[in-house]
Amino acid sequence: HVRQLYALVSETLRYASVLEKLLDGAALLQAEKKLPPQLAKVLVYDLLFGKGLKCGGRWKALARRHRARLEAELARMKVRHKVSRNEDLLAPEQAVSPAASQVPRYVRVNTLKTCVDDVIDFFKRQGYTYLGKAASMEELKALSGKKFLLDLHLPELLVFPSQTDLHDNLLYTSGHIILQDKASCLPAFLLGPVAGSHVIDACAAPGNKTSHLAAILKNKGQIFAFDVDPKRVATMNTLLTRAGVTGCQLAQQDFLTVDPRDPKYSRVTHILLDPSCSGSGMVTRGPGQEAAPSAERLQALAGFQRRVLNHALSFPALRRLVYSTCSLHQEENEDVVQAVLQEWGSAFRLVTAFPSWPCRGLAAFSGAESCLRASPAETLTHGFFVAVLERCREGAAAPSSLPAVAKENPQPGEGTEPGAAPKKRKKKKQRVK
Repeated sequence: HVRQLYALVSETLRYASVLEKLLDGAALLQAEKKLPPQLAKVLVYDLLFGKGLKCGGRWKALARRHRARLEAELARMKVRHKVSRNEDLLAPEQAVSPAASQVPRYVRVNTLKTCVDDVIDFFKRQGYTYLGKAASMEELKALSGKKFLLDLHLPELLVFPSQTDLHDNLLYTSGHIILQDKASCLPAFLLGPVAGSHVIDACAAPGNKTSHLAAILKNKGQIFAFDVDPKRVATMNTLLTRAGVTGCQLAQQDFLTVDPRDPKYSRVTHILLDPSCSGSGMVTRGPGQEAAPSAERLQALAGFQRRVLNHALSFPALRRLVYSTCSLHQEENEDVVQAVLQEWGSAFRLVTAFPSWPCRGLAAFSGAESCLRASPAETLTHGFFVAVLERCREGAAAPSSLPAVAKENPQPGEGTEPGAAPKKRKKKKQRVK
């Protein structure tokens, strides 16, 4: 029953935009003012797209009472979009943008529930062919059919052809794997907190990076995850529960209102900051769906990003911070990092992480090559930007205009060469049968 519930929630999220239009068109929430919007989406999904309503009582009666109106609205939607199947209301991944077809399907193994070897064995039993660890980007680009590889950079990331749909796969619905783009895996990987650390995920929803942090921490330590949107917090809670995350405190709160001097955060040594941005690097967005942001919009976003980065650096015990965006614009990336480093003087430095990563920061200032960039063309991922900042030791400060480079004692993902084999596990995780 739990597995079926997770599958239902997952599919409801996938159809979220369609369900919102159905609810608006049928005026269901106006007619049933006491019906929570999220529950309404689940009921309508199960009624029109799923295997029929499994619930009983007043919710089942309510949904059936509006069935004719909802079915009529669904039929009108199909006519407007000139489609005959429900699935055709969803934009196919291959058609959403020219870059999307070359980005593979990345699958992060959730080590809180299983291990890479067991997941590989499970997929092999499902008829997939495992080709081993990739040696080059070309191998990832050449994937087709039911073949998959272990990523050449990240040790717990599997790579499938771009058209692979795993939303109904048991491993996904049970939380053993996370469908997460490779570039999105970089922030938690490069932050690399050791087990037992106290960590803040400042703008956490929908929760994939949070679950990645929990896996790196092995559920030992404490994560404080913030997001201001109540719906996104509810979604994040569902996803983290499915992933088996414990030791994480969720808060519906604007991170800028969090007091760095609160004793509750006195042991926070690591912060992952992935603030709101233009989203210009997201290749799955349909062409023409969203106009390029204006100069005024970019400046407003950059101003917010500078404020939130400054705020994050003010936590007294902070030792390491990762700043990331899914934006391609220099104004939101290198310019933000440069401005904040200049404000903090010699207190923080920019760390060169992942030296062999092929795509570096734009030459906006001396040392910007320490930052990472990602793109469909160069790294077969979404467009992304990552900067790793570290508090300088006393007597080892570097001028803010010339950030220092690699650490003497690297953390996971930094000093070790990308793609190095992970350490063997002493204890096997739960086996997927």
